[in-house]
Amino acid sequence: MEYTNIETTVIRTQLERSQFQEHSVPLYLTSSYVFEDSEDMRASFAEEKERNIYSRFSNPNTSEFVEKMIKMEGAQAGYAFATGMSAVFSTLAALLNSGDHIISARSVFGSTHSLFSKYFPKWNISHSYFDVTNLDEIENLITPTTKVLFAESPTNPGVDILALEKLGSIAKKHQLILIIDNCFATPYIQNPIKFGADLVIHSATKLIDGQGRVLGGITVGKEDLIREIYLFSRNTGPALSPFNAWILSKSLETLPVRLEKHCENAFKVAEFLEAHVKTEKVKYPFLRSHPQYEIAKKQMRLGGNIISFEIKGGIKAGSKFIDAIQLCSRSANLGDTRSIVTHPASTTHSKLSEEERLDAGITSGLVRISVGLEHIDDIINDLKQALERESN
Repeated sequence: MEYTNIETTVIRTQLERSQFQEHSVPLYLTSSYVFEDSEDMRASFAEEKERNIYSRFSNPNTSEFVEKMIKMEGAQAGYAFATGMSAVFSTLAALLNSGDHIISARSVFGSTHSLFSKYFPKWNISHSYFDVTNLDEIENLITPTTKVLFAESPTNPGVDILALEKLGSIAKKHQLILIIDNCFATPYIQNPIKFGADLVIHSATKLIDGQGRVLGGITVGKEDLIREIYLFSRNTGPALSPFNAWILSKSLETLPVRLEKHCENAFKVAEFLEAHVKTEKVKYPFLRSHPQYEIAKKQMRLGGNIISFEIKGGIKAGSKFIDAIQLCSRSANLGDTRSIVTHPASTTHSKLSEEERLDAGITSGLVRISVGLEHIDDIINDLKQALERESN
């Protein structure tokens, strides 16, 4: 039975029950599977049968998680990975050849930038960056060897919004593979495939898990592209573990209700920060002051749980603020039930040069907040006391 509403879909998409008639899907902690006879084994390895062979290829728990994500994103197929970065790397490595060229938004996660700038050049794969505020420059960067157009939206950590429909139009016109990292939004808030994306990547470690417990990643999208990613990954081994897949599949069942509260809290925190005398450049997609507010409202269901802002006084003031935090966690993760504050310049993007950070919009005083599920008064009171203590 197919369901219209995403809330029902993520709860009721399950593996078939075993003979034990369990209500909750069990863990399938097995590395391998047995065959009836030699012909069954031959046909299985020849892919004449759709069945589990080895958990590096597929596993029932992984398959359930992938199927839920496919339905939520409106995709044709998918493959799950051990981490979000293994999803990014494996997706690109599977589709690119020596001599190919990537066009990417300049504002990407630090490890993604390292792939583009440090590792892919070893295989003669080059890249060009475009400014997230000027999508018109993309077509000027296209070369005969350009194969992939890559972007995050919202971006990490600047929380910029890219017009996905425009990216989709450019990719279609020039026959490029459009890959969108949808980590900050999740499939509940945004579905890039509707706007022309060929592939969508998630770090499931973040909001999809939602409690800071396990690592995971996934790529979903067009079946022919996922086939190439599957074959690459089947041989290189970045598969998601069955246990983590089981956790993530169960986590998806509460994703909609969690995100509603995350976003409600985040909007109130953003309003508080925007009105505070010690802050500036507060960016949250659903604040009317956000430069891409209208685009965000068009392509996002909610504003997400990530806020970026600057504390007046730069790096010294920012350090004092983070040291003064009492309730919120100081961590490089995001998307947890617990609110988290991060200083990107010294953590997630510390491997970038100062020039590279500034090009990506990451100033030395930028602070990123992942708003959690604590009571909103407690979150705001903690931020308020830290801002006030910083000024003393």
